[in-house]
Amino acid sequence: MFSWLGTDDRRKKDPEVFQTVSEGLKKLYKTKLLPLEESYKFHEFHSPALEDADFDNKPMVLLVGQYSTGKTSFIRYLLEQDFPGMRIGPEPTTDSFIAVMHGDTEGVIPGNALVVDPKKPFRKLNAFGNAFLNRFVCAQLPNPVLESISVIDTPGILSGEKQRISRGYDFAAVLEWFAERVDRIILLFDAHKLDISDEFSDVIKALKNHEDKIRVVLNKADQIETQQLMRVYGALMWSLGKIVNTPEVIRVYIGSFWSHPLLIPDNRKLFEAEEQDLFKDIQSLPRNAALRKLNDLIKRARLAKVHAYIISALKKEMPSVFGKENKKKELIGSLGDIYKRIEREHQISPGDFPNLKKMQDQLNSQDLNKFQPLKLKLLEAVDDMLSHDIAGLMVLVRQEENQRPNPVVKGGAFDGTSDGPFGHGYGEGAGEGIDDAEWVVVRDKPAYDEIFYTLSPVNGKVTGANAKREMVKSKLPNTVLGKVWKLADIDKDGMLDDEEFALANHLIKVKLEGHELPSELPAHLVPPSKRKIPE
Repeated sequence: MFSWLGTDDRRKKDPEVFQTVSEGLKKLYKTKLLPLEESYKFHEFHSPALEDADFDNKPMVLLVGQYSTGKTSFIRYLLEQDFPGMRIGPEPTTDSFIAVMHGDTEGVIPGNALVVDPKKPFRKLNAFGNAFLNRFVCAQLPNPVLESISVIDTPGILSGEKQRISRGYDFAAVLEWFAERVDRIILLFDAHKLDISDEFSDVIKALKNHEDKIRVVLNKADQIETQQLMRVYGALMWSLGKIVNTPEVIRVYIGSFWSHPLLIPDNRKLFEAEEQDLFKDIQSLPRNAALRKLNDLIKRARLAKVHAYIISALKKEMPSVFGKENKKKELIGSLGDIYKRIEREHQISPGDFPNLKKMQDQLNSQDLNKFQPLKLKLLEAVDDMLSHDIAGLMVLVRQEENQRPNPVVKGGAFDGTSDGPFGHGYGEGAGEGIDDAEWVVVRDKPAYDEIFYTLSPVNGKVTGANAKREMVKSKLPNTVLGKVWKLADIDKDGMLDDEEFALANHLIKVKLEGHELPSELPAHLVPPSKRKIPE
C-alpha cells in the first residue's frame, strides 16, 4: 500500500490512500485530468472520456491486417479452440469486430447490448453509431488463455474506394479508439500478398503515437523458399518504412501461425524461435498491464495540456463582436504558426501536438467563441499529477509486482511448447543428450583427451594457465570463457581433470554453434565421476 498527499494539502491534510494502482489511476483521472478535458472539449476532438472499466479490464491484443492474412486463424491457434462467430476462408470472411473474451459459457453478445454493459470497456464505442454496432460483437468462452488477456479480431482490409465508402462508419477512427486502450497491436501480413492498400496505409498512419505497442507478423512464411523469404522480408521492411515514420525498426516475427503441417519445412527452427519470442511478448502483457495504463494516462495528459493551450490561444484571438467568421478562417489557416508559438512559449516538444490537418478540419465545425480561456488552476492540477502523483503510483506498481506471483498467459498454444521434448531448444545446444543414458561428452572425449595430455597434467589435472592457453584458441571473449571455466570446474579447485577439460571443450563447442550457455550446469552434463550417488 502506498499513500501521498492529495491535490490541495493546504485544505486537506489527511493523505489519500490508494490500495491499488487501478484505484489510484481512476481517482487521479477523475479529479485532475477529466476537469481539464471537459473544460476544453478534449472528448470532441480526440478521445472519449475514460471509464472505470478502462482501468480494470484485462490486457487486450488487437489484430489488424488485410483480408486472408490469417487474423482469425491466429486467434484459433492461440486458443486451440473455435470461438463463437468464427469464420475462416481465403475470401474476406470476418466482416465484424469480434472481442474474444473469457466467459463461463460460450455465447455472443451483440454490439448494442455490449456498449451498455458497465463492466466491459466498450461503452464509448456508442459514438460510432448503429452502422458500427451492428458489426461489433463479443464472443465469450471458457478458455485458460482468455483468463489473462482478451483478443480483438477485426474485419479484413480490402483495396478499393468502394469498400471504404460502404462501411458506413469511420474504420480508421474505430481502430484508433481501440489502439489507445489495447496493450499490443499486431499487424499481420501474408508472405504472398505484401501490397499495402490505401485503407491499410491510412490505418497504420492512424496508429501513430502507438508505435511502442505495434508488432508485425509475417504469416504463412512456410509457403515460400528461404531465398524468396529473404526478399519478402526486405520488401516488407521497405514498405513499412514508407508508412511508419520512425527511426526505430518495428519488430517483425516470421512464421506460420496455424496448426497445419509446414509446406516447406526448411526454416522450421527459425519459425520456432520467432514463435517463442512472440509468445514471450504476449505472455508479458499481464505483468506490464498496470505500467501500460500508467503510460497511456501520461500520454493522454500531455495531449490534453497541449489541447488546452491551443483552444485557449484561439479563444484569446477571437473578436467579441464583429468579424468572427473571417477571424475564424484566418486562425484555422494559421494554426501551424499558433502551434509554433505555443511550442516556444511553453517549451513543448513538436511531437506532442495533434495532427495539424485533422485539427483544422475539426475546428471548422466548432464555434470558437464558446471556447474557454486558459485556466491555470486546471493546468497546475495536471502538472502536479504528472510531477508528484504519477511518481507515487510508479512505486505502487513495483510493490504490486513484488507482492503477487509472476502473472503470465497460460493455456492453449502457450502450454504446447513450454515443457517436454517439444519445448523450444529441447535436446539442442547445452540440452543435447538430455535423454541419453551415456554422458554426451563421451562421444568427443578421445579427441579432447589427446589435447589434455599435451598440456602437461600434474596428478591428473591441468593448471588454469595451461587450460587457458588452449581455450583461447576458440577466439571466444574472456567473459564467455570465464563462464565456461566456472561451469566446467565442478570441484572448484582451480584446475581441470580430464573429464572437466572435456566438458569445457564441449561447452565451447555449444557456444561456437550459436547456442547460449546455461546459467547452471544441467544434470546430464555433470561428469559421471562427479555425480552424487543417491542414498
